[in-house]
Amino acid sequence: MIQKISVLDRSRVREGHPAAEALRDSVELARTAEELGYHRFWVSEHHSVPGVAGSAPTVLAAAVAAATRRIRVGTGGVMLPNHQPLVVAEQFGVLEALFPGRIDMGLGRSVGFTGGIRRALGRDTGDADRFEEQLAELLGWIDGTQRAHPEVHARPAEGLRIPPFVLATGSGASIAARAGLPVVVGDLRARARVAEAVAAYRREFRPSAWGGEPYVVVSGTVAVAETEEAARRILLPEAWSLAHSRTRGSFPPLRPAEEVEGLELGPRERELYEGALTGHIAGTEEQVAAELAGLAEATGADELLVTTSTYDRTALLDSFRRLSRIAGLTRGLPDQAGPPSSVRH
Repeated sequence: MIQKISVLDRSRVREGHPAAEALRDSVELARTAEELGYHRFWVSEHHSVPGVAGSAPTVLAAAVAAATRRIRVGTGGVMLPNHQPLVVAEQFGVLEALFPGRIDMGLGRSVGFTGGIRRALGRDTGDADRFEEQLAELLGWIDGTQRAHPEVHARPAEGLRIPPFVLATGSGASIAARAGLPVVVGDLRARARVAEAVAAYRREFRPSAWGGEPYVVVSGTVAVAETEEAARRILLPEAWSLAHSRTRGSFPPLRPAEEVEGLELGPRERELYEGALTGHIAGTEEQVAAELAGLAEATGADELLVTTSTYDRTALLDSFRRLSRIAGLTRGLPDQAGPPSSVRH
């Protein structure tokens, strides 16, 4: 069994509920995750997506950290090509100064979903190709080694120890390995590809001031319920939303599973919908425990980052409770956060 299990919440908007409620739901879910013994709670960055409320992850991370006291809090991730590295360093410096020893800096290399979003952000697809350069600049602002602007300092970030993680989209795993950083690899629907990316990362890893050895986080959807069918129904809203986005060009708010089951889908949408339901870890507690054991053996992962979204909040919370029980997360849970330290995973 993978010893550390964490949560990435994308603040998914539900049909009939305002976006503000999705953000409040994220904060409440973080409180629950802390009670259940999850290791960290991350939030995401999406721009101009009707079905996702989380557009400013460092702001939301501040709200999550203020509402909790022990669980690590961070981003999965800040999309570095969308921002100036100095500003990102300053934002995480403020977070770490306010919540010492609890902040993670998860970084991705994606740019806006559409051409219109990219133009509004002042970015284009080519900016993703500069991710490795931007990452080096960002780390230089934090550890004080940047020399491009000797008269400028990222305050209060400079000199703080804020653990960086690289989200492995495209060439991200190799970039993480060259930088000596932890890597986050997903998704579980392509297990063979995940295992290959993990193996390549470990082969190419170069020790750095940020990490002396590889650290692998695998991410994906996990749904646990009393029955296999109930677990599958947790997956339906997100699968439909994904299929809709691929055929209509936009992620919509999540709809209830019973509505999704009654929808008439075109051939292409049906194909995408069925594909989006396959490959996840979903089932009863016994079934999920067996699958998690297999995942641990196949990847040797240090940590699992669960990305499950659904319309039914009660079912979602029950799934996280069951997963916590499977993994024994609450055993030996400390009463409070430990003291600040050097970079910790």
